[in-house]
Amino acid sequence: MTVKRLISCNASDILGFNASELKQSIKASEGRVILSETIVIKEPLVGDITDAEVAKSAGADLILLNMFDVFNPRILGLYPNEETLQTAKIHSDAVNRLRNLVGRPVGANLEPLSKDTKLMSNQEQLTPGRSATVETFQSAASLGLDFILLTGNPGVGTDNAAIVKALKEAKQYFPGIIMVGKMHSAGVDEPIGDVKSITEFIEAGADVVLVPAVGTVPGFTEADLTSIVQLAHLHDTLVCSAIGTSQEGSSTSVIENMAIRNKICGVDIQHIGDSGFSGVAPVENIYTMSQAIRGKRHTLSMIARSVLR
Repeated sequence: MTVKRLISCNASDILGFNASELKQSIKASEGRVILSETIVIKEPLVGDITDAEVAKSAGADLILLNMFDVFNPRILGLYPNEETLQTAKIHSDAVNRLRNLVGRPVGANLEPLSKDTKLMSNQEQLTPGRSATVETFQSAASLGLDFILLTGNPGVGTDNAAIVKALKEAKQYFPGIIMVGKMHSAGVDEPIGDVKSITEFIEAGADVVLVPAVGTVPGFTEADLTSIVQLAHLHDTLVCSAIGTSQEGSSTSVIENMAIRNKICGVDIQHIGDSGFSGVAPVENIYTMSQAIRGKRHTLSMIARSVLR
């Protein structure tokens, strides 16, 4: 399959991709794709627009919605006069509206749960619309999400076994790209980004495996990440490194260092989390990551290109 690489695409190209075309477009970009995560239920950084638009303006290529309830789709900043979660209405066209505003693929986290997991911390509760179930996979598809990420927020209790089980179900009900993996413990005392779990994700059919970025989780090294990348690429599976330990709010020098180290290891996508001053990483950090992994020209191309093209 031949497609235009994502970093050279217009919005009309991107929004017309099916799952396999989007995956190939990411692969063709050779490690220069940025996934920015935003919390949709927090007051946006700039009050009258979404954090997704802010992230796009700084160089984000993919938008990941965190704490997005697929049964009650609300994205603060998406519609006028909806300043708080209490005043926000449920909009069935929320995802498509956001896709058109940012001209980027939009995905959401869904969180698998295990009843048998021993937690290291107090468990955070999920709404039904954030859990990974057959019903939420179907709803995610009907809303028009381009991808889902099967993962766990801090303290939720998502373990690797639950991710594998959810992935097998998701393959039956969600036609978009399916990303899987943990960027931190999610409250569970088990290995994160180990070869065993990554192998299980690949064998269950993941399109993208997500692992911690080098420099975020203690003990996860460049050698660990490189071995995972080599394994995944042998099976035509992409790899996303994730800064999900609040270090997305660190200095630009920290972000630049992480970006280069993880690119050297061969990842296809670099995720930057949502822990800034609002529900999005600091703009300068997204911009710094973009310049680090693809330079000023491609960064300017992505942030300046009109969504009407």
